[in-house]
Amino acid sequence: MKRSVLAVMSLVLLNSITLAQSRTPEFPRSTTQVLNDWVTNIEQLLVPAADAMPEAKYSFTPSYGEFKGVRTFGEQVKHLAAANYQLGSRILAEEPPQGTQGEAAPSSVNSKAEIMEYLKGSFACLHRAAAKVDQKNEVELIAGTKGTWQRTRLGLLIDALAHSSNHYGQMVEYLRMNGIVPPESR
Repeated sequence: MKRSVLAVMSLVLLNSITLAQSRTPEFPRSTTQVLNDWVTNIEQLLVPAADAMPEAKYSFTPSYGEFKGVRTFGEQVKHLAAANYQLGSRILAEEPPQGTQGEAAPSSVNSKAEIMEYLKGSFACLHRAAAKVDQKNEVELIAGTKGTWQRTRLGLLIDALAHSSNHYGQMVEYLRMNGIVPPESR
């Protein structure tokens, strides 16, 4: 009996060792890698959603219910891109593109093609910003920033991602109101 228990335990142990060696080893992800992955994920939602709306519908706003004073579809895209530039630029300690005022895009950005270019550029800025955030500087306070957690590189990048996600939800609603299935839902 002792021999069979010992034999079974040996087989289980040997099998466990073999399985452990055959699996792809997990590796720790850096702060920079995780943040960049999140920027990519949100970019892959927003850019196709913005592109899915026909240019003629970029001026769309809901006309029924409590929607007075809301942004058009195009204004939402411009606003979130401007915010991406503002927050990413703070992390990078550089100026946002000329004409970007607060969370407003330059007045020269009007057509769908210009808005799409501005949006893509804003995500390029966030990718560069994510590349600058690491474990050594993620919670250093950045001069000239306000708020609590938003005063750090990590906080600013999380703020940009959360803000973009909020506008993605609004964009999905606008797309669906126009009979367009968002690309991520297809």
